This record gives sequence, C-alpha cells and structure tokens, in this order.
Amino acid sequence: MKSILIPTDFSENSLNAVKYALAFFKDTPCDFYLLHVTLIYNYVSGESQVMPLPVIEVIDKAVLKQAKTNLKKLLKKIDQLPPNPKHKFYTLNNYDYFIDAVRGQVDEKDIDLIVMGTKGATGLKKVMMGSNTGDLITRVKCPVLIVPENAAFINIQEIAFPTDYNMFYPTKILNTILEFTKMNDSALRIVHISNKDEEFTDFQKENKEFLNNFFTDEKHSFHKLTNKKIQDGVQCFVESRNIDMIIMIAKNLTLFQRILFRPTVEEISYHTDIPFLVLHE
Repeated sequence: MKSILIPTDFSENSLNAVKYALAFFKDTPCDFYLLHVTLIYNYVSGESQVMPLPVIEVIDKAVLKQAKTNLKKLLKKIDQLPPNPKHKFYTLNNYDYFIDAVRGQVDEKDIDLIVMGTKGATGLKKVMMGSNTGDLITRVKCPVLIVPENAAFINIQEIAFPTDYNMFYPTKILNTILEFTKMNDSALRIVHISNKDEEFTDFQKENKEFLNNFFTDEKHSFHKLTNKKIQDGVQCFVESRNIDMIIMIAKNLTLFQRILFRPTVEEISYHTDIPFLVLHE
C-alpha cells in the first residue's frame, strides 16, 4: 500500500495532477491524501495588528469552511472518474505555511510520494514550476512527482535520467528508479551532457559502471550528448527520444536548477508537458 500526498488549490492543474496520479498508479493499492493548505496570513505590521483579532478569527473560520466545502466538491469530481477498488481517498485541510503543512503530513501519514500539479501562463511565458513547487522540491525530503498542467497520462515507455556521474547514487534512490521503470516496463535512458572533448574522470567511470551493473537486468542505455548548455542538451534528448518522464536527484542542485529554473523567458517551456520525478537521498 502506497501513501500519496496531493496538495491541491482546487485549480484545473491540481485536478489534472490527481487524474495523472490515479492513472499512473492504477494497478497499485494506494491511499491518496488530498491536502489543501489555508495559508497563514501576516495580519501584523511591526508590533501592532492590522486588523482586530476577532475580525481575523471570523475571516479564518470562513476561509477554512470554504476549503472544506471545496474538498468535498473535489471528492465528487473524483467519484465521477472510473472507479478503482485499489484506491482510497482522504481529505486534509491545514491552516499553516505551505511547506510546514506538507512536512507535517509527510511525517504523520508516512507519505511515500508527493504529486504536485504545476501551472504556467501562455506562449513563451510558460513556466515549469511555481514557487510552492520549487520550495517543495528543495525543502521537503520526500520524492515529488511534478505534473505539468498539460500533461496527460500515457504509458511511460522511456524515462530520461540526466546525470554528470559526479555523485554516487545510494541504493535507496536507485531502487526507487527501478520501481518506476518496472511499473510500466519502461526503458531507462541515462544521459550525460558534456562539453566538447570532455573526458570522464576515474570516479565518473566507476559510477557509470556501477549504474550499468545495477540496471543490468532492466531495459537501459547510456547516452552522451555534446552541448555547451546542459538545458539545451536535455531538451534535444527529450525531443529526439520522445521521452515520457524525467527523473532527477534533488541533491544535484546545480544541474537541477539549470534545467528547471530558467534565467530568461525565452529559454522556458520545452518540457512543460513532461512529468518530472524528483528524488532525495
């Protein structure tokens, strides 16, 4: 039985994340926890409150009541989807800061995976992640499946795993990758983006050989692309291979941020329909 946490703000993209998770885990017994976080607002300025305490309490109660109503509506929408006896649903309504609320539920419910929907704008201003998703990846030590707003579940045939081979991956992380590849009988494509004429160090060679041995009984292959920009190399690989999912390790923040957090609008959007699985040690 898997315990999966899905934060929701009741938007279409968060509902899409729910649908994606249900389809992805269609053959897996799961407890799904639908979490809405009613944010704590800062009603104080300096040492004095902006509004009287009774007014704040009335506002808070009204907001919490509406959240409970919206959670019930979300459950009704899920009830309209094809039923799956392997899945159970629970609603959670926290009054807290977003990251603190998620951390608390991860610990209390022994969560195996967080599924988070993302929302972009239109045209070139599409972005992969909002601030909540970015904070969640870097500050909560739990695997996160990021589902872009336009992502529709299809059988995951190929999974890309970008790496520079400069980090030794613990067995726990590799077992999680293995679990996801076996779930859909997917092929793992391990890709390294390098500068021209770059040679592997002995450490990189050892790590590559270790990965090859670990996945020896699974469908996997190694790929090396030459590109000055890692993000462009990943883009080229994803598009040329019709990749269905990307797996990354949160600890490798330099590589991770260069792919996901783009510095200019023009460089954003190539993979907005491809889910990301982010793993922690």
